[in-house]
Amino acid sequence: MTIHAPASSEHTAELLALLTLRFTPQLGPRRIESLRRHFGSAQDALGAGLGALREVPGLDMKSVAAIGSAKAAEQARSELQKADDAGVLLLGRSLCGYPDALEALGDPPPVLWVLGDFPDFPAVPRALGIVGTRAASPHALQLTRQIAGDLSRADVVVVSGLARGIDTAAHTAAVDAGAVTVGVLGSGVNHIYPSENVPLARRMTVISEYPLGTPPAQHHFPTRNRLIAALSAGSLVVEGELKSGSMITATHALECGRTVFAVPGRAGDPRAAGPHRLIREGGVLTESAQDILDELGWGSAPAQPLPDLLPEQARVYAALTAPTTLDDLQAATGLALPELQTALLMLQLQGLAEETGGRWGRR
Repeated sequence: MTIHAPASSEHTAELLALLTLRFTPQLGPRRIESLRRHFGSAQDALGAGLGALREVPGLDMKSVAAIGSAKAAEQARSELQKADDAGVLLLGRSLCGYPDALEALGDPPPVLWVLGDFPDFPAVPRALGIVGTRAASPHALQLTRQIAGDLSRADVVVVSGLARGIDTAAHTAAVDAGAVTVGVLGSGVNHIYPSENVPLARRMTVISEYPLGTPPAQHHFPTRNRLIAALSAGSLVVEGELKSGSMITATHALECGRTVFAVPGRAGDPRAAGPHRLIREGGVLTESAQDILDELGWGSAPAQPLPDLLPEQARVYAALTAPTTLDDLQAATGLALPELQTALLMLQLQGLAEETGGRWGRR
């Protein structure tokens, strides 16, 4: 379900007021929400006198004096026009279309910028965050593509951060499955980072809490991770070191009451340290999309329609439930090596299998 915010004059006026507060330097998400709740709307907050503003909990005199500045109001009007010109949807908190799922956060952004089809995100969405290291192993990339593709075919929205590595693999698999996937950015939605993902971003939905034209900044990325966690019923960490953005996302997921999933890795590999800690602390050990679907009670992943396969090819394809070495495939199928290699080649030519880093898996 795609949400389109109504263009009523009242909606636009409240959105403009939220943007004005958003562009007021002394105000963050918590203070803006305090103002909105205290006065009943952002518009009423902007129209309040100094005496009434002083009664709002959490505001100091510097913040009170800044509210309603002409500069912030002009920035808001300009941003609204730029978004309209660029086909960017603005979603304001408390207004139609704003994702209920973000209410799990202590500091939901007052405004979201959205480029692309934005699905509905109820309080507990049918969505899964997939995160991991930028320097992912071939095995992790292959497994990510398989899990993300299977989840997408099970009508689960894949949410990630459009970064290199695991994020890109997850988004690409979802797009290739013909599904909507949402990338949460640490920059404006018209400033895609990394630049090599511009073509991918055009095939998916990107969102941000930062205004148009905002360049990526190091401190934006830990902040955006909380949105990935809140927009998802659970977050899967494929690979990540102990101190990494992936672990920050997992922490936010737990704080939001979401489920944390983790893929076990090779002992001694720093990229496996994060997932291993999560598993020790109660995270769900995950090797396939079905592990996630079972844990969340979302049923079974639909079987992919397959072309007619020869018996040997069907046997090999059935064994490719996770990235597997030739030796393990030979043991699982009972085929002689030449027969196995021929079957794999035919599956590869049909786009059903691929080899990465010495392991074979479904494509």
